[in-house]
Amino acid sequence: MRVAVLGSGLMGKEAARDLVQSEGVEAVGLADIDLARAQKVCNQLQSAKISAYCVDAGNQEELAQFIGQYDVVVNALFYSFNEIVAKAAIQMGVSSVDLGGHIGHITDRILELKEEATAAHSTIIPDLGVAPGMINILAGFGVSKLDTTDSIKMYVGGLPAQPKPPLEYNHVFSMEGLFDHYTDPSLIIRNGVKQEVPSLSEVERIYFDQFGPLEAFHTSGGTSTLSYSYPSLDELEYKTIRYPGHAEKFKLLVDLNLTRNDYEVEVKGQKVSPREVLLKVLDPIVDLKDKDDVVLLRVIVSGEKNGVKTTYEYEMTTFKDRENQVTAMARATANTISVVAQMIGNGTIVKKGVHPPEQIVPGKEYIEEMAKRNIIITELMKEEKSEVNA
Repeated sequence: MRVAVLGSGLMGKEAARDLVQSEGVEAVGLADIDLARAQKVCNQLQSAKISAYCVDAGNQEELAQFIGQYDVVVNALFYSFNEIVAKAAIQMGVSSVDLGGHIGHITDRILELKEEATAAHSTIIPDLGVAPGMINILAGFGVSKLDTTDSIKMYVGGLPAQPKPPLEYNHVFSMEGLFDHYTDPSLIIRNGVKQEVPSLSEVERIYFDQFGPLEAFHTSGGTSTLSYSYPSLDELEYKTIRYPGHAEKFKLLVDLNLTRNDYEVEVKGQKVSPREVLLKVLDPIVDLKDKDDVVLLRVIVSGEKNGVKTTYEYEMTTFKDRENQVTAMARATANTISVVAQMIGNGTIVKKGVHPPEQIVPGKEYIEEMAKRNIIITELMKEEKSEVNA
């Protein structure tokens, strides 16, 4: 198969690394508006399979002409490009996957392209990062094993392996995006009713092997398309994992209006955005630099199987690849989007149209492919035996 990768940033680079190391991939085209940046990545990967190209993704015709030479497109650009990339892929009859982006309902607009994608024989799968992405695939896998599903609970955290005050956090993606996830309301299903709860709320204790007590709290965007795929659930929620005390500290920043993007104050006769100031102040504090990070994940799917209350629990702990200096978050994210792109290219996924990950990515094969990349996802099944009167 021939695969186009759009964007030579961290996720694009690591997706390209996996693609060139995969036997079924014969050619990778790495495109960026900055040719020198794409070429630098190609030089680092040292593979005859990969070539760099200069492409302006904001120009749909130029984009379409480029991706028309490939079987599958891996879109590792900022989420604002997701819709134009999906439309260009459909225009050229090729398939496309992206890393998601629920801000501004971009994923919803891509899902509306289902009929056009089906007619063009394209397979389009949005939301293929970790959360959303990996958690959707695992939730869908758990649902497929049950006769009926009542509850899906998901927990994910990208954390520094060695936390440092004041926030015990180092960012592994955009801090502006983090602010949005912490301030936009979180969609959940509770008692069978879709509703919104404030982000940073309902903090609970959570435990993982090798770690002391951690905390988890609601953040926006994590439930992704699951409320549409499984509207009859009694319970659906997503929580972000952090070291204890993080939510309370960030809640204070939110309550002080320091994270709002529609708020300004006047200082010495000049309008100042507290959010812009806070981002600048936090930048050196939360920069991961060369420190180790870890991604923790747990997905709990509960319901009934053969009349017995049954729960499938999926768990992952992934650390930084020190040899290649690849963060844990980049490993988990880029390998997910690469693996699913290859599943489309090699015919493991054959359905055409636009599909969220939980409806189309086969969980068993996905877990097996991630294990080959030393990203181990475990499955635990629990049955609740009902008491029978003697």
